[in-house]
Amino acid sequence: MKRSDPIPTDKESFKSFSIDARDDPLLLTAEQVAKLLQVSKRTLWRLLSAGALPAPLRIGNSTRWGCQQIHHWIDAGCPSPSARENSTERKK
Repeated sequence: MKRSDPIPTDKESFKSFSIDARDDPLLLTAEQVAKLLQVSKRTLWRLLSAGALPAPLRIGNSTRWGCQQIHHWIDAGCPSPSARENSTERKK
C-alpha cells in the first residue's frame, strides 16, 4: 500500500490492509486517526478526553498515535478503558 492509497473503510478490505514500513508512516496525526475512525477531529479529541482512545505519544508540541497501536485497538473492537484494564490484569 502506498501513501497515496486511501485507508480502506470496509471490513474486508481493512482485514487485508497491510502496513509497509517503507511507504506508510509509523506515527499518525490526529487528522489521520480521525479519518481512519471516520469521525471529526473534535470527536477524536473528545474520545481521547473521555479515555476511550489509546494514549498518544507527545513529541515536542506534536501529538501522534502509533499506527500499529491504533490498528490493534480497532482489531480488538475498540475496547473501553475498563475493558483494556481487565485484559491487562488477566495477562498478569
